[in-house]
Amino acid sequence: MSRSKGSPGRRWTARHLLLWPLVGIVSLPLWALLLHAGTTFAQLPPGSGAATATSVASSLAALALTFLVGLPLAWWAASASQRSQQVLELLLAVPLLLPPLVLGLVLAYVFGPTTGFGQWLLTLGIGATNSLLGLTLAGFYEAAPYFVYAAWAAFSALDRDILEAAWLAGMRPASAFRRVALPLAAPGLAVASAMAWARTIGAFGAPIVLAYHPTGLPVGIWIALSEFGLGPALQLALVLVAIALPLPLVAMGVARRAVR
Repeated sequence: MSRSKGSPGRRWTARHLLLWPLVGIVSLPLWALLLHAGTTFAQLPPGSGAATATSVASSLAALALTFLVGLPLAWWAASASQRSQQVLELLLAVPLLLPPLVLGLVLAYVFGPTTGFGQWLLTLGIGATNSLLGLTLAGFYEAAPYFVYAAWAAFSALDRDILEAAWLAGMRPASAFRRVALPLAAPGLAVASAMAWARTIGAFGAPIVLAYHPTGLPVGIWIALSEFGLGPALQLALVLVAIALPLPLVAMGVARRAVR
């Protein structure tokens, strides 16, 4: 039996004919990098290994700091008063609205060696400019607002009746958070973690101001482009994608399984 002109099968085909070109446009940077991946890595510029190690170390530290600060903040925000939520939204919006380069200038003004806080850090032997600490802080401030917003949404979507039942059953708040809230919010928290990792590993604007040295991969890509040209810079970009992509893919897989 033939399908009519307006049958669901024809509409489904027409939709996909329209959507796949859009998917191709959105994913154009990925296809360009994959096409370039056919070349050898002999064009990797000097210092690529050190830049890779620096990016991994600082990004993992920034992600840990984001969890340490952002997770309890998002949990509190989900049950805070409307006025408190509005204030938090405003505070989180500021680093989101600032261009990353301006955020780096602000961080340099706060943590720089000429400020009181910066001088105090220097007395402890942990200066925040041109150091691994500075690179970690730059990644943290670029990633934290994204994580808090996403984790806040995940906690806000929880069924409060389940949490209240846990409290009535005698669970302490910390135990209810660990054994009930975290598993239920796992899909949203996985997405929040993926967003935070992507932001901190790819941070460029703030690090180039606050922590040009030690050089991470994003700044290293810019240096490679300036000194060696497009080919070596793209090779280093492939390294960045290779180390940045697995965690978001795993997080999205965890989220999909948890939803099912």
